[in-house]
Amino acid sequence: MRIDYREDKDIDAGALQALFTAVNWESGRYPQQLQSAIARSDYVVTAWDGGRLVGLMSALSDGFMTAYFPYLVVHPDYQKRGIGTAIVQKVLENYRSCGRKVLIAYGHAVPFYEKCGFNVGEGKLPMSISWL
Repeated sequence: MRIDYREDKDIDAGALQALFTAVNWESGRYPQQLQSAIARSDYVVTAWDGGRLVGLMSALSDGFMTAYFPYLVVHPDYQKRGIGTAIVQKVLENYRSCGRKVLIAYGHAVPFYEKCGFNVGEGKLPMSISWL
């Protein structure tokens, strides 16, 4: 298996839908909105196995103080192979000069993100208003 990593925001809505629904994310039910969200991200790293999208991480940032990472998705068939770690490393390198790097993690993913250098903020809780 050879995984190709790309800085790519122009991704077919069907490929995004397939990836996001494979991990049971609600956003996969809105492929056109998801495609627009990815296209408007500041930075996106994707992982491809041939013509199949198998991983993606996106970022929104002011370029100086804060970078926020709304999506890190790796297809279940490709998890535990270092793909997520490789994607995170590429994105963090791109934002090395930003003072704050933020994401919201599901509880089961916290150990993975801690291995990538993130930590749970003492006394901080994620908050949201969501239509998904």
